[in-house]
Amino acid sequence: MTDVAAPTALDIPGVARQSAPARRYRGAVIGLGSVARGSHIPGFLHDTATRNRLEIVATVDGSASVAPVEGVPQLGSRDGLRAISDVDFVDICTPTSSHLDLTIWALEQGYHVLCEKPVALTAREARRISDASRASRRVVMPCHQYRYNPVWVQVRKWLSEDAIGRWHLAELRVYRLMADRGTSADPTPWRGLQADARGGILLDHGTHLIYQMLDAAGVPPRVRAWTGLLRHPDYDVEDSAHVLFEYPERLGLMFLTWAARHRESQVRFVGDTGSIDWTGGTLRLERGGVVESFDYSAQLEKSAYPAWFAGLFNAFADAMDTGNLEPSLRDIGNVAAVLEGAYEAARTGIAREVVPA
Repeated sequence: MTDVAAPTALDIPGVARQSAPARRYRGAVIGLGSVARGSHIPGFLHDTATRNRLEIVATVDGSASVAPVEGVPQLGSRDGLRAISDVDFVDICTPTSSHLDLTIWALEQGYHVLCEKPVALTAREARRISDASRASRRVVMPCHQYRYNPVWVQVRKWLSEDAIGRWHLAELRVYRLMADRGTSADPTPWRGLQADARGGILLDHGTHLIYQMLDAAGVPPRVRAWTGLLRHPDYDVEDSAHVLFEYPERLGLMFLTWAARHRESQVRFVGDTGSIDWTGGTLRLERGGVVESFDYSAQLEKSAYPAWFAGLFNAFADAMDTGNLEPSLRDIGNVAAVLEGAYEAARTGIAREVVPA
């Protein structure tokens, strides 16, 4: 088994890095939960290049129990940002139910926006965001940081090189014991409550798998889906979901559950001349009967997550430099179209057409 090095940002398909950034951007993080403290703020500080492009000058969180970030002013409400000079962007790290409102508000204030996934859950919400983004000429970028996961970078490289020939079957599976509770001590995680999360595992972790599938195969013409509550009666959202992405000559299968007995993730692509298998920290490429195996365990530790976010944040800075709004808006719109179609298919039991953004 071969140990592998983490990719640089130049290795990320579709991401261009500028050697001489035009300017440095000042931002505020809204919401100081576990994703902000564990991934976003460390991501902004991850390396010299990122620190030179993006600086956090304020945080916003109205909870009295939330400790401030050392050296950064903490505000009790978003309106307090008016007193902070030259804020260019906000980074929204709050529960899903607030994403649309905060995104529209930020655009109306003239801020660029980073927003935790999912940004929009329906095509209508995505259109509202697109209209506001274009009207203000401000970027909205979703936190789709799994694109910077080094294993996924390698998988996409193999697929683009036809390393397994024409692939026809993709399987993405995620097994977890429960919804991530973050820093909350509440008996039911906020991700298990409709009022905060707006949906269950399909829109929570499922968003990552959806954009990964779209990166590999594009928007599917149709989706079929099932959702259910198998293990957690205190949740009022689904803890398990199954989605079929139907393409003319290939099939994508996605299964996610918070009702497992152990934590595991699996990705498999099957092609005419080989297959790609990713389980845990091991990535395998089989072609012509020969199997190559690569150990990514170190790059997939939680301590490595800030590096993924740093890659995302630099892409955000590139978009602000160029004023290129459309790629991220399409990204948000396409994910929302699949989410909306999948939930409707699960509700009705009928396959739903998906209209690309």
